[in-house]
Amino acid sequence: MNQISGDRNSTVRRDNRLETVLDSAARCFCERGYDAASMRDIARDAGMKAGSLYYHFSSKSELLVAVHEEGIRRITALVKAALVKPGSPRNRLEAAMVAHLEALLGGGDYAQVVIRELPEMSDEQRSRLIGLRDDYEDIFKSLIDALPLKDARARRHLRLLLFGALNWTRTWYQPGDETPGDIASGFLDLIKQR
Repeated sequence: MNQISGDRNSTVRRDNRLETVLDSAARCFCERGYDAASMRDIARDAGMKAGSLYYHFSSKSELLVAVHEEGIRRITALVKAALVKPGSPRNRLEAAMVAHLEALLGGGDYAQVVIRELPEMSDEQRSRLIGLRDDYEDIFKSLIDALPLKDARARRHLRLLLFGALNWTRTWYQPGDETPGDIASGFLDLIKQR
C-alpha cells in the first residue's frame, strides 16, 4: 500500500514539476522572446538547475513546442466551452471570437507565445505546430461555414481576416476602453454591413 501511494505521489510531483517548467518557459518566452530566453533563464524561473530541464525536454525548441501545445489546448478549451450553448451561426462565431480574445487579452503567457511568429526550428517541429494551429482554426472554419456566405473563397477570406484582426488586438487593446465582447461584435457588425 505504501509503495503504491509513494509511486502515485512521485508521479504527481513529476507532473507538477512539468507544469512548473511549462509555466516558466511560457513566461520567459513571452517576456524575453524565444531567442533571448535561455534554458538557464527558464530553469532559474522554475526554481531548478538548468540540467534538470533536459529530463523533460531535449532542447529549447522542444520546450517551445510543448508550450505551444499547452497554449493551444487552453485556448481551444475556452473556445469549446463558449460553444456549448446553442445559438445562431453568427452568435456562435461571436462567442468563439470573444473566448479567443479573452484568452489573448487576459495577460496569459501561453496565449502570447502561441500567436507570435515561429522561430527557427526543425521541419518536424514546425509541422507539429502548424498542425496544432490548423486544428484550432478548423473550429472557426466550421463556424464560418455555417454562415450564409456565397462561396468558399469568401469563407476563407473571412477566416483569415478575423484571425488577423483578433490576433492584432494585443498591439492596440487598452483595458477599460472596450470589452472582448464589444470588439468581437464590432468586427462582425462591419462584415454584416458589406
